[in-house]
Amino acid sequence: MERQTAGPRKVVVGTAMHDMFGEYPGLEARLEELGGFLDLMAEQARTRYGARLDIAALPEWAVNGGRKGTAAEVSLPLEGPVLDVMGNKARELKTYVLVPMALAEDPEKGLYSNAAVLLNRSGEPVGIYRKVHAVDGVDSDVLEGGVAPGKEFPVFECDFGKVACQICYDMAFDDGWEVLGRKGAELIVWASQWPGQINPAARALRHGYYILTSTWRNNASLIDPTGHVIREIRREGIFVEQIDLDYVVLHWHADLLSGKALEDAYGERAGYRYDEAEDTGIFWSNDPAKPIMEMVRELSLVPKDEQLARSRRLQDQVRGGPPSLD
Repeated sequence: MERQTAGPRKVVVGTAMHDMFGEYPGLEARLEELGGFLDLMAEQARTRYGARLDIAALPEWAVNGGRKGTAAEVSLPLEGPVLDVMGNKARELKTYVLVPMALAEDPEKGLYSNAAVLLNRSGEPVGIYRKVHAVDGVDSDVLEGGVAPGKEFPVFECDFGKVACQICYDMAFDDGWEVLGRKGAELIVWASQWPGQINPAARALRHGYYILTSTWRNNASLIDPTGHVIREIRREGIFVEQIDLDYVVLHWHADLLSGKALEDAYGERAGYRYDEAEDTGIFWSNDPAKPIMEMVRELSLVPKDEQLARSRRLQDQVRGGPPSLD
């Protein structure tokens, strides 16, 4: 999905990798840990980009990770210490925060969710994603100790763009990723215990959005809409990266000169990453007065999605209709 560009939209994203396989330190200590990660992200955003952090991702079950027992035994309510501490931190840092947790929704009815709560810059909940593809037990039909699987794939409107979430085992199923692409999600946070780069890269490439991962082990990564890992960490900690949600993907063309055409025409006013191994690049504007699409049009270049659509129209016209899919 190609973005409709109207000017640069710089967004500073942050994520964490945190090992929570050990003993649970208690809720107060865990919330202090998570707040410390957010502080580090905000400080890196200031030092690297002279900007505030726009959104912070935390791993699956960040609030509860390490607690042992059934869903009823490990889940916690959002209201109370979790919202107080994490909401205050979001408000202090003026950032969106995705807070994954085993959520006690309605204990009287036995309703618990593997959820991710998105807080806005004022520390207020924007919405909740409930993991649709909860994991079944090896020798049990109970899902993740008794959580109820979610029913929908929401997209949240943030002040910088459209954000969505997927959680761990959701990666193994196509439906959520397809729905979120159709709904126009621009950045998807994958909060997970299961690490990965090839799987999220395939999703990002197929649907044309950024994916930011936050995990317990191995790697936390940022993947761009061309399927390239543009930032990662391989040990516990955090990173921040600035992306631009107004971008154009361009496939090979002789006039593009592997991206040098925009560099020659606009210098540092344009930015890009071009991979000659794939003959594809992603391009953005650094000039607030000139959108990247305007630069592309001035150079008579054609975005990849338009190029593919034209090819399909001509192919169907010549063959007398679309190809058989039988």
